[in-house]
Amino acid sequence: MSDDDMPLDSHHHGPVIHYAPVIGYHRAPLSQKFGAPRQPNLVALTSVIEMLAPYDTPAAFVGLGEFSHIWISWQFHHNYLHKDKQATIANSSFRPQVRPPRLGGNQKIGVFASRSMYRPSALGLSVVKLECVDVVEGRVLLLISGADMIDGTPIIDIKPYVAYSDALPEAQSGFAPSAPRLLTVTINESAYEQFLQIVDNQHAHNIKYEHGKNQKNSKKDKRSVTAVIDEIKKQLLLSDLDVIKALIAQDPRPAYRRTELNAAFVMRYKSVDVSFQMLALDELQITAVVEI
Repeated sequence: MSDDDMPLDSHHHGPVIHYAPVIGYHRAPLSQKFGAPRQPNLVALTSVIEMLAPYDTPAAFVGLGEFSHIWISWQFHHNYLHKDKQATIANSSFRPQVRPPRLGGNQKIGVFASRSMYRPSALGLSVVKLECVDVVEGRVLLLISGADMIDGTPIIDIKPYVAYSDALPEAQSGFAPSAPRLLTVTINESAYEQFLQIVDNQHAHNIKYEHGKNQKNSKKDKRSVTAVIDEIKKQLLLSDLDVIKALIAQDPRPAYRRTELNAAFVMRYKSVDVSFQMLALDELQITAVVEI
């Protein structure tokens, strides 16, 4: 963008430029947009925010652990406007209207009446539960749950959620007055066996790896940032099946394909690809779980 395209400050008659540094990255089991919750706190998905230097100092988080929830400002980094290196904030890339999935993907509304990722700032805002403020290798990791962000999401800012001012129970929510209706999700026998086998294999591998480390070191290694993040992002647990079902129950399929019977869809979660399809109206079934 040239200086001629920049807005002018009414007092100084010069271009106004606002810089928002990336202070960390979201590390999560979901590496793709497909399957990610469309709003925060719909699925109790555990993830972690890896803070970057110099913002990862524990001193910057003193007192935050006393709050149960936090606001997170973040950047949509997987929409095509942001990925396109030629895209700018010029008027040519502005989309004044969008089609929310909540309205069936057909009805248009104003972009500022939506939470669409295709917005001028490419910024998102979410309230999530703060599970704990962890310090690993002298760096801060924020363990959270309920995020609607995917892996690698840039974090712009973090603030405490204050219930007396931030919670407004009398607020009107327009075309989204309540949480979306959940679908029934089942898993067939072969997919369930696949899931259990992958969990067992990963568990056995982790035991062997830890045994090897202890053989080489007289003292147990301290936790590393990489190990904590890998556990969140990759290690499949029995409890993950409930999370997978909860994600699919939100119905991540495109609105225009929600009537297709027996059409296969694949959601990537941690180290597996989960295939599912619609068996009947409002009923989805997991048909395969394959390690990637």
